[in-house]
Amino acid sequence: MRRRRRTRIHHSHDRWLVSYADFITLLFAFFVVMYSTAQVDQRKVGKLAMAIQVAFQEMGVFPTSATQIPVSSKEPMPFNSVQAIENIRRNTELGRIVSPPEAELSSSAQNENLAGLRRQLEKTLAPEIQRHEVALRTVPDGLVISLREIGFFDSGSANIKAGSLPAFARIADLLLQGSYRIRIEGHTDNVPIHNGQFPSNWELSTARASELVRLLVVKYGFAPERLAAAGYAQYHPVASNATADGRAQNRRVDIVVLGKMAEETPPPAQAAPPESAKPSPAVPYPIPR
Repeated sequence: MRRRRRTRIHHSHDRWLVSYADFITLLFAFFVVMYSTAQVDQRKVGKLAMAIQVAFQEMGVFPTSATQIPVSSKEPMPFNSVQAIENIRRNTELGRIVSPPEAELSSSAQNENLAGLRRQLEKTLAPEIQRHEVALRTVPDGLVISLREIGFFDSGSANIKAGSLPAFARIADLLLQGSYRIRIEGHTDNVPIHNGQFPSNWELSTARASELVRLLVVKYGFAPERLAAAGYAQYHPVASNATADGRAQNRRVDIVVLGKMAEETPPPAQAAPPESAKPSPAVPYPIPR
């Protein structure tokens, strides 16, 4: 009897190629989608860029240039170029909104005035500065005159000490001469206040700033439109509240000198109308008899 051959079953070891091919296909599709979403419509961006360029040339900011941004190129515009164009447009709009008035003094003149004022204050307040009752510093907003609590206020009180009024008067005289814009800021440390007059450091800091504003207006004749008061409690420290010395520096009232006010120019006088434009005297209507 003849034996039947057994068929050998062949096991394939390349089945992983199917999953690998699917994975590569999905990965390719993913990167295609990411690349397409990263591009923008160059025609729209080109029109926007040309509109901004024309606007700048009409304003006289930039000279007329023959350089134009292509709007029909096959290559899409990179995203960083679009971002730069958007930044130019946004800055132009902001510049139109917050442009300073023409009558305002230049920044260099303001800095020179504040530097001269600081030298005068350092000379006038030399004893208080030596006793660490007054500190001067220059910040981007202007010149800051810090009146520390140890020299000008009792703890938990918004009334200025009688013994510190002469020093405050010297400060007021110098500020009154220059027609400076002034913002008075009250500050405290982070220790909660415990008295019946002020429920929190917010009220104490605001009351101290308002008290100095009242003195400048009532006693020294400052124009109210030059002044502003603000209370910041413990949230704008100049030193660490972890030490007693740092807390003492934070308990202060800052007189922030912002610069001189712009002088208001009087409106131009109107010219008298010519003789021909003057109305003729009214002729009374004859009353019939």
